[in-house]
Amino acid sequence: MAAKTNSPVLSSRALNRATLERQLLLNRSTMPVTEAVGHLIGLQAQNTKPPYYQLHARLGGFRPARLSALMESREVVRIVTLRSTIHTHTADDALTLRPLVQAAREGELKIFRAGLAGVDLDRLAEISKELVEESPRTMKELRETLLGHWPDADPQALAVAARCRLPLVQVTPRGLWGRSGQVALTTAEHWLGRPSEPVPAPDETVLRYLAAFGPASVKDMQVWAGLTRLREAFERLRPRLLTFRDENGAELFDLPDAPRPDPDTPAPPRFLPEFDNVLLGHADRSRVIPPVYKGRNGKGNQTYGSLLVDGFLAAVWRLDTSGDTAAVTVQPLGRLSRAEREEITGEALGMLSVMTDATAYDVRFATFVDFGE
Repeated sequence: MAAKTNSPVLSSRALNRATLERQLLLNRSTMPVTEAVGHLIGLQAQNTKPPYYQLHARLGGFRPARLSALMESREVVRIVTLRSTIHTHTADDALTLRPLVQAAREGELKIFRAGLAGVDLDRLAEISKELVEESPRTMKELRETLLGHWPDADPQALAVAARCRLPLVQVTPRGLWGRSGQVALTTAEHWLGRPSEPVPAPDETVLRYLAAFGPASVKDMQVWAGLTRLREAFERLRPRLLTFRDENGAELFDLPDAPRPDPDTPAPPRFLPEFDNVLLGHADRSRVIPPVYKGRNGKGNQTYGSLLVDGFLAAVWRLDTSGDTAAVTVQPLGRLSRAEREEITGEALGMLSVMTDATAYDVRFATFVDFGE
């Protein structure tokens, strides 16, 4: 929906600086790790290490052990929520956001209906719940048990149905820093020792989204959440919100007291992991990814680390460890000045000193070539 013509226009740089400030990427925050995870409404956690790198880019003095300890104490958990993707959430958010997106998760089962012919999904959920609450189970164990009840069904569809119908968390040691473990699942309620909340109205989540990602359009939030029909919630909240336009005329909503820094505010370089929140938080990602670089930081499910320079995607990066040496290879997508390279090097060395156990560090600049080639 187009904005009213009298709404102020925000440039891409203005949107960039506002988003970076709320994403804690303009200046590293001193807020506690749990508070940061809640403020960001979770950390995309399709892989196990990115949440740690997301927090390193955002929090001053962050150490991976802090997030790992919160996972062990069950104050944060890994659970499928937004966009049907695993996120690291606070315990409170796991019990509220999952109900909010539950209908969308169950809607995914339409894709698997052929493989679920004749399956009583309510009974499947009951069996699965009893099984995983008896002891955390792998997807393989779920498939095998459910196949015993419905031998003619597709095994993969049965396991997906359990994941869609139930709020399943990945139990530790999966996701802990410096440790490994296969994916084992139980219900969020069992793991956290308390029930999920009733399905909430989306209004509060809209306000939280704007606090972490705004100014933003209805479509932006729908893409971020993997939900549809959020226009009604925005309209209910309209009297409490400010409205703007982007340079293409799209209507943007925002909290009246949210920070909107000067577009010329300096933005230091930041090394972001694959699938970082700020790269996936909007339908129109040009506020962080220049259109000329669209798609350059990954292909399909293979996404590289993204380096922001002056607030925008400017390079991709990867980490290599060999013996006692850790090296970051930076592949610029365009020209970097000498001053920018120096800033990048300093940021990279700081990251390596915290995020690796190496005793020697190296920062390399290379011509952009697809890392998969």
